[in-house]
Amino acid sequence: MGSTVITIPADVELALPKKIQDKDERQKFSIFGIISNLTLRVIDQKTKQDMRKLLHCIKVGVALVLVSLLYLLDPLYEQVGENAMWAIMTVVVIFEFYAGATLSKGLNRGMGTILGGVLGCSAATFAQEVGGMGKGNAVMIGSWVFVMGAIATYFRLVPSIKKRYDYGVLIFILTFNLVIVSGLRAGKVLEIARDRLSTIAMGFAVCIFVSLLVFPTWTSDELHDSTAHKFQLLADSIEGCLENYFRLDKENMKDDSISSSCKSVLNSKSKDETLANFAKWEPWHGKFGLKYPWTKYLQVGELLRELASIVISLKGCLQSPRQPSWSLRQSIEEPSEAVGLTLVWSLRELGESLVKMRRCNREAVIIPKLKSMRLELSSIVSPSKFGPIENVDGLAIASFVFLLTEMIEKLEELAKEIEELGELAGFHAK
Repeated sequence: MGSTVITIPADVELALPKKIQDKDERQKFSIFGIISNLTLRVIDQKTKQDMRKLLHCIKVGVALVLVSLLYLLDPLYEQVGENAMWAIMTVVVIFEFYAGATLSKGLNRGMGTILGGVLGCSAATFAQEVGGMGKGNAVMIGSWVFVMGAIATYFRLVPSIKKRYDYGVLIFILTFNLVIVSGLRAGKVLEIARDRLSTIAMGFAVCIFVSLLVFPTWTSDELHDSTAHKFQLLADSIEGCLENYFRLDKENMKDDSISSSCKSVLNSKSKDETLANFAKWEPWHGKFGLKYPWTKYLQVGELLRELASIVISLKGCLQSPRQPSWSLRQSIEEPSEAVGLTLVWSLRELGESLVKMRRCNREAVIIPKLKSMRLELSSIVSPSKFGPIENVDGLAIASFVFLLTEMIEKLEELAKEIEELGELAGFHAK
């Protein structure tokens, strides 16, 4: 039974030459190399994240000290009085880790407070004019509370509003009820609304100043880095799967790092959508300015999750007890590794294009390589080589090749999306 001999693209050989040429060294050190490199990246990212968390804690402390001056300094306290608690409450509630999240909650709180205050004052004034100061006034205010609370709650259930303005609607309900009910007893509705709005604005100003001007943590940068990191996770997972499949030691196939990396990618949808939502609130910054292609980032993330599901399926296929004979696997080792090298190289190239913000060589390099690998995979399952596809060996090989083909198709789609992303974001050429 002859082996299929193919020519490996020059760029792939230069990228990972020892994967095929130094087979003995690969069998000794490749798994440990993958694990050690992944561990170093995790440690480096964890250290960076810890430093950002520490910086965030310091920024929150500074913001609380600044807003507490409304209580601590007599001249300021004489102006705002006990209403200073609303400024402190605002800082505690809206100061988030990412600048976009802080700005989102701050603007939502501002819009909800203003709208709730205006409508609350109007409703209280109307109730006093129509119902007087007796039971009629209380009935009118109760009716307004019921109607506005029910309407606002309905809007909170609308998906498009809930996604971006849920906090603002919640603050609207709270402010409206506080203003209109307080006005029932105090009789100074406008003064109450004005004082609370002014102190909330002070707290909001302090949060925005500290969050946006003192070492800001941009949500868009987090989304960008997170998306680029997924390419590396999937490249390591594919590399690990193929390395283990052609080794005699079957215990290696029980490595959980491959599954954990893929599952982290699969479970990233909620995080990506949250980051994209907060990033839309951010002002101009960095190289992207205001033209950040959020939709493209979400599309790339969706394709990466689909690719991760294929990698998990491949790992399950390779762990199945119904495997082809060792000699048959050896006969397809060389073309399979060549395909794996191309997949890994392409993923890392696309991820590096995102990290360095440059256009990927899709039409010139990546797509031709993927198409050539697709042809090589079709030659692996030729009837002249394995006989009828109904036998166990043929089915096992066919499943293996099918999943690799699906990966190639997903990579072609990813390459297209990354190229379009580069054009929209203005990535410079390589």
